[in-house]
Parts: sequence; C-alpha cells; structure tokens
Amino acid sequence: MNLNLVANTIRGLAMDGIQAANSGHPGMPMGMADVSAVLWTKYLKHNPHNPAWPDRDRFVLSAGHGSMLIYSLLHLAGYDLPLDELKKFRQWGSLTAGHPEYGHTVGVETTTGPLGQGCSNAVGMAIAEQMLAARYNSEAQKIVDHFTYVIASEGEFEEGISHEVFSLAGNHGLGKLVVFYDQNFISIEGDTHITYTDDVRKRMEAYGWQVQEVNGHNHDEISAAIEAAQAESEKPSIIICNTKIGFGSPNKEGSHDVHGAPLGEEEIVLTKKNLGMPDEKFFVPQEVRDIFAARVEEMKQVEALWNTEFAKFAQANPAKALEWDKAQKGELPADLENKLDIFEAGSSMATRASSGKVINALAKEIPYLVGGSADLAPSNNTYMAGLGDIGKNAFEGRNFHFGVRELGMAGVMSGIQLHGGFRVFGGTFLVFADYVRPVARLAALMGVPVIYVFTHDSFCVGEDGPTHQPIETVMSLRMIPNMTVIRPADATEVAAGWVAALENKSGPTALCLTRQNLPTIDRSVYPAASNVKKGAYTLWQSGEGNPELLMLATGSEVEMTLAAAQKLGGEGKNVRVVSMPSWELFEKQDAAYQESVLPSSCSKRMAVEAGTSFGWQRYVGRCGVMVTKDDFGASGPFKVLQEKFGFTADNIYAKAKELIG
Repeated sequence: MNLNLVANTIRGLAMDGIQAANSGHPGMPMGMADVSAVLWTKYLKHNPHNPAWPDRDRFVLSAGHGSMLIYSLLHLAGYDLPLDELKKFRQWGSLTAGHPEYGHTVGVETTTGPLGQGCSNAVGMAIAEQMLAARYNSEAQKIVDHFTYVIASEGEFEEGISHEVFSLAGNHGLGKLVVFYDQNFISIEGDTHITYTDDVRKRMEAYGWQVQEVNGHNHDEISAAIEAAQAESEKPSIIICNTKIGFGSPNKEGSHDVHGAPLGEEEIVLTKKNLGMPDEKFFVPQEVRDIFAARVEEMKQVEALWNTEFAKFAQANPAKALEWDKAQKGELPADLENKLDIFEAGSSMATRASSGKVINALAKEIPYLVGGSADLAPSNNTYMAGLGDIGKNAFEGRNFHFGVRELGMAGVMSGIQLHGGFRVFGGTFLVFADYVRPVARLAALMGVPVIYVFTHDSFCVGEDGPTHQPIETVMSLRMIPNMTVIRPADATEVAAGWVAALENKSGPTALCLTRQNLPTIDRSVYPAASNVKKGAYTLWQSGEGNPELLMLATGSEVEMTLAAAQKLGGEGKNVRVVSMPSWELFEKQDAAYQESVLPSSCSKRMAVEAGTSFGWQRYVGRCGVMVTKDDFGASGPFKVLQEKFGFTADNIYAKAKELIG
C-alpha cells in the first residue's frame, strides 16, 4: 500500500481547498496527513455506506481548524462528500464549513473548533462505549467493541478543558480512547515555547495514560503505536506525534506562516513538486481511490459480520435487544408524565428536591437514563438511588461522579449523547453555568439533547453571598439559540419540566431549580402543570374576559406574584397571573395560543423574576413594570434578602396597584 501517495493526496486536497477559499489552516492537515493515512486505511473501523453503524469507531478531529483534513478523508473514504464540495470549502451553502459541524457533514461525529471541546466529547464517547459494553456484551458475544480516536493539537492541550477530561479519562481507565497529539511546536503567534513548555509525557503519565512517542511521518512507527494502543485495555493512550507543520512546503514548513493562512499559488506548485505530485488542482490518483475502495469493501464485510452477531444476540436475548433498540432511538415510555410522583398540594419542597424525586422515578421507567453532578450530587439531588456508580472497571452503573469539573462534565455529557445509547443529565449550581457555557453553546448548535440540572437558581442561595448568587445567568442561557430554559414554579411544574426536557430531542434543556422550599400548587384548583410544555399559561385570573393587568412570573416568584394578584382581585381588579417557566417553549406555540395567554389588548404588564430585567421588555414593553434585580446579591438569610430586594407579595402588590392606576 502506497501510504506516501495517500498522505500526499490529502496534503494536495487540503492545500487546494484552502487556496480556493483564500482562507483556512493548511499546516495541520499537511503535518498530520501521514498519521491520518495510516489510521484511515489500516485501522479505523467504519462504513461510509452506513455512517450510523452503532459499532463503528469514532474519529474526532478536535483540532477543528484543520477541517480540510477530515473533509479530504471523508471524500477519499467514500462518504457522501463529492469533490465539488471540497472545491467550495468555506463557501455559502457548502458541506465543508470552516470547522467541522455535526449534522451538517456526513461522517463528522461532533462539531469542533473551540479548542479542546472535541477532546471532551471524545472522552464521553469512550465512556459511552464502555457503558454499552458492560450492559450488552457477554463472553460469548461482543456487540460493542470499538475505539474512539482523536487528533488534538497543542492548543487543545493548553486549554483547561483538556486537563479536566484527560484527568477523568485516566481515572476511569478508558482503554478504548486513543489520542494523537500533533506536536509541532507552532501556534498562530509563533513557537509554542514562548508560553508553553509543559512536559506532555509526564503530564499524561501522571493522569494514568499509556504514553508513546513517534515520528509522525514514519508510517511503521505510527502503525506500531496504534497497535500498542489497541492492546492496552486498562489505560487511555496518547501517541505523541512529532510532526512538521506544513510538511512538504519548501519555504513554509515548520513555520507559523503556514498555520492559519493559504500557502499561495506559487508555494503550492513548489510543494507539490517537492512531494512528487502533479500540478493539478484537487488531484486524486486512481491508486489512492482504489486503496480506499478496497478498505470500504473490507469494512462492509466487518459490518456484515457484526449484523450477524447482533442477530444472534437478539435471538438469544430478546429483552435486551428490545432495550437496545429503544435506547438507540431514545424512545420514551408512553404516558410518562402520569408515571411520576404525585406531589401533595400544599406541601413545601425545594424544586431541586422535587427534581431529585422525579429523577429517581424516571430512572425506573427509562433504563438508558444516566447522569450525575460536578461533585454536588447531595445539593443538586441528582443521584439515582441503588443504581450504581460509574468508574474504573465499573461501567454497569448509572451515576457519574464528574468531580469539580463543570466544563469537562458538560463536554463529556455531549460526547455520551452524541455516541448514542443513552440520555444524559448533569448537575451543578446555576452560577457555574458560566463554566458550562462554551459546551452548552455547541450542544445547542449541534442539537444535542443533553439536560443541565442547574440548582440554587437565584440570590435565595442566601448566606453563600453574591459569588454564588446568579443574577444574569438565567437570561444569559435564554440568549443561546436552541437552548430551552425551564424555571419551574413548584414540584408539579418540575415533573412536567422533566418530561418536556426528555421530549426535547433537538437541543439541550436547562432546568433551573431552587435551593429554598416552595409550596406545591393545588392542581385541582389551578390549571394542570402539563401546561409547562406550552412555556407559559394562565395560572389564575380574578375576573372574566381580558384582564386589566398581566402579571408574568417564573420559578420561585410565582408564589408571591399569585398572592399579590389575589389581593388585587379581592379589591375588584381584574388581573391575570401567568406562570412562564419557559420562554422558548412559549415562542414555539402558535400565535393564537400566545394571544390567548398574553392578549395584545392588555398593555399594562409586569414581570417578576429574581434576576436581571434584561430581555423582559419583549413581553411587558418599555412601559411595563419589572420586579427584577440588576445588581449583585448579598450574604444573608434568603428571607431577609427577599425583603431587602423587594421580592415580597406586598411590594409586588404595591407596584401592580400603582401600574393599574
């Protein structure tokens, strides 16, 4: 097999695509072409004709700036990515975006670009593989047996997220995770030594990884390292690949000039000549096509054998096979909401606590529901009792201990969800959503239906003080496109919110829950909590017809808003209280429903939420009244803070009465 020709073809495609776009990063694809050629033609288990094959190896280009590398590989390997798409690199409407995007380009396992996030997703994928293997494999049959391969740059290793997830991977002994570290000592600003002199070998050994180091342009060394990594079952593996960025370029090889800019037409001609390639744009030799075509045929047979084994497994284990099918599809039990705990009206419970009860009820109904917390399970109430923990050599359980790694937790969650076979949630305090945000943004971009359990959702955290009291955080989550934010008013809305989160399969959901107790609304008197799925609903109105005042509230502020409204109603005012747990779900309703809840004829409106006023203008208008908070909190008992900050029924009543006039 002419691996040099394969690697040089990859280099040629990368150079030409980036030059055509006059934009991109040619250095990394050229430097890692040899590693990629060896991996994709000899070891990577996949079938381009069935990209969703469950037991395929996962390949993650975490160094997503080098996207022409994966586009070249996908094209050559036979995925539905025609050469014309490579010629339209980074152009409007093309399948070859500036950075690889999951769901946009077939064969791309996760959206990468923000450095390190692909590494975190890959750790999640490797965990998911181990968990599925523990559930479905037996000595007689292995229906789950695949690797997760990652190409990461020095930038990934500098980013903090890689420290979080690589530490976790070592702790968990993820023997099916293999990371190729592109060590070329070049970044955008120049030699990496100006800021980065870590001993990567010692670092990864300290994390508990198998460490190998190779010449990244020596195919025999690369092959031997991959086989050694595959043979190591107790530790994740890193293969430090010493490469030359822009390999083959006579004037730019080894320079930061080739990192993030096209080589230029003249340099491309010289480079192709230096590599022994013809000066034809987007040239693919027939020999290279034949090599990849032969690999595809081989992989078809591998998948066919797997299909045979799976059929035997299904015949011998029909119940497990049915469970597998439901988990792969994310199929939810029918009538799920009615299978959850019924909370007694008038009882008092923090929504984080009611969420914990709902999670445990859901766990009995959904075997593939897994989750955990960033070292806050007792506070987040995320632990599923009696269902075991996940850790080294113990992947049968359903409870994660992510450690104090909020960003890493979120990245791992996305990887588990992307892998398939599970539905995952993860918890932390709402104020730490800022640590989660970069991953949450990509989860929303990809449409990954992870569930974030954010507790301690307002200044009512109390004594911990303003460092732990989110003010702007709920609104900042609402600003993320395709993020569904749900802030329930009581235990019954929590249960409905969980069902809505599970039914949302097109993006992430953030459940924002209280530390303090809230009374459970009597649903025999007030509308059903299932209205949460509509985002907002009329909870109570003092009179008939259109109200003279609309009072919108979320979460813990619904209780005090209702009390204020009922006082006004007792005075003959026609006021309506709208519980609005989710803006996003409300915006998905048709115009008629929205008008029925928030009639345009009622211009006097107020919003009550223990957070920033920013954004509420869209519902209450510029002249609306907002009982909100636009500065930071303070340390003290939460009831004192509510009084000091004006979050009382009396203050809401006074402001509402003034607005009515």
